[in-house]
Amino acid sequence: MAAVDSLRARRHLLSWLVWGLLALPGLYFTYRYAVGATFYGEYLHATGELAARLLIVAMAVTPLRLLFPSAHWVRWLARGRRWIGVAAFGYSLLHAAAYLVRQAELARIAADAAEAAMWTGWLALLVMLALAATSNDRSVHRLGRRWKWLHRTVYAAAVLTFAHWILAAFDPIAGAVHLGALAALEAIRLVQLRRSGAARRATEP
Repeated sequence: MAAVDSLRARRHLLSWLVWGLLALPGLYFTYRYAVGATFYGEYLHATGELAARLLIVAMAVTPLRLLFPSAHWVRWLARGRRWIGVAAFGYSLLHAAAYLVRQAELARIAADAAEAAMWTGWLALLVMLALAATSNDRSVHRLGRRWKWLHRTVYAAAVLTFAHWILAAFDPIAGAVHLGALAALEAIRLVQLRRSGAARRATEP
């Protein structure tokens, strides 16, 4: 019993450490923005970029597990995938909140939302909200097979996120590069899954 309690305590401590590390950049940028040391555009760029990069990391887990099935660091990353995904949503929320506060007027926000550069971002945020709200064991149990279907919409969230980045940015190259990295990871995932499927069929009688 003592060993079980010790393991739970270590896992609890680890979760707090991971959450702290994931939150640290957000706290830093938000503090600097609040005291006027960071401009609005810089804050918007930083929070949006962090959200997109964390989304890539969360989605990279499956390709990495297929490439390095025995690597301990990949297993650790897989255990923290939900935390990383929720953190990506958190940075998206900071990104959206900064925009809403800056714009202030509902009419201006509504007018902007009609543009592809903006509605792609809002749709991505809504999809990520659904994913973050169900990134827990209770939701997995309650939704059953539907949970896996719901969380496959992360691909839609990724496409919308990078479409928003590319369309809204003054320089779309960075967004395109990140999208290319994600596409490469997904290509690896599909190739590895196809190979493993072919290997299974080859061993069947």
